[in-house]
Amino acid sequence: MNPLQRAEQAVLGAVFLDPGQLERLSPWLRPEHFHRPAHQALFASALTLRDRGHPGSTAALGAVPVSWVADTVTEAGTRTRGVTASYAHQLVGACPRPEHAVVYGRMVLEGAIHRTVAEHAVRLHQAARADTVRGNTEETLVRANALAGLLTDLARRWGASPRPVPPMTQHEPASRATAVVDADEEFLLACLTARPDQLDAVVGWLRPSDFGGPGHQQLYRALGALHHRGEPVDQLTVLWEVQRRGALTNGVLDAERVLTVCDPLAVAGAAEHFGEQVLRAALVRTAAESARQIRVLAEDAALPAGRLIGHALHVLGPLDEVRQRWHTARTGSAPDKPSPPAPGRSSPGRAEAARARSCPRRNSAPTPAAPIPAAASRTPRRSPL
Repeated sequence: MNPLQRAEQAVLGAVFLDPGQLERLSPWLRPEHFHRPAHQALFASALTLRDRGHPGSTAALGAVPVSWVADTVTEAGTRTRGVTASYAHQLVGACPRPEHAVVYGRMVLEGAIHRTVAEHAVRLHQAARADTVRGNTEETLVRANALAGLLTDLARRWGASPRPVPPMTQHEPASRATAVVDADEEFLLACLTARPDQLDAVVGWLRPSDFGGPGHQQLYRALGALHHRGEPVDQLTVLWEVQRRGALTNGVLDAERVLTVCDPLAVAGAAEHFGEQVLRAALVRTAAESARQIRVLAEDAALPAGRLIGHALHVLGPLDEVRQRWHTARTGSAPDKPSPPAPGRSSPGRAEAARARSCPRRNSAPTPAAPIPAAASRTPRRSPL
């Protein structure tokens, strides 16, 4: 049995032995935070009986009636199968100290944070892969919003601020190879070479990092540099600019590849359209990479929950930046930034969760200092060397 399962048993055992612990747990610990369905049903049943005014819910430690455990088990049986009275007594024996219920609950919440963050990361990754095939972004944006909202809610339950924190170790991005996206990128580069004036329509929201291939990133940088300096743009000038940037010597590009991609006769169309396709692909690609990194973080059981939330929010940063530029490309205006939340007092549940992680020592009355003897108060003389 792993530590998380023992912690879930300890919480339920503490609730059976001392129902008053529910008042300290219920503001921030929910039934869905338990991993096993039987544990979810038992905790939900205990909350239901307390809300109904069950006599045992107000009993003090050592004076809890047998009906409190029996009725909780009966109520849990209506929610799931396999909950027996013998298992409830086993839970009672699994609780080391009922007064430590908040600490055990914090362990359950930490396990739930790792588990739910990993689940939402998997859903975001699946949505990004599906949108890559469909050529959409709707499902990806929905899952990204759900993951961001989950992290904010978990941070508040954990007693911390939802603040992005860079991970100590940066994960290498996964390699990718998609011919459809590369074709859109080549069409865009050809359009910009044929009509450099179209750069004005895309430079405000399209970045070199949005291109999947390193060679295409270098070509877009070269086109932008030539256009910014007001120099002529054609196949030869682009090739020369790419050479000046070292892309030909480091093997990222070769001369024949540059001339082929930047052939103005290769395609005709609006650069803004192809630019949106490139940015759309960058959005779902960034979402998939962010989801992959968050899943790796969530599967690290040694990572504290607060750090996991902060690291996950940091990993979502690049996706949020691409999403804002995607909104600008589609609507022509930047998205409205949400106003920061008004400062206020923390909820009791948030305070309890925070206290469970760090128990300060009780304040005691200061002990008066003993009077210093006159001889001791004098500065001692140095002995001669």
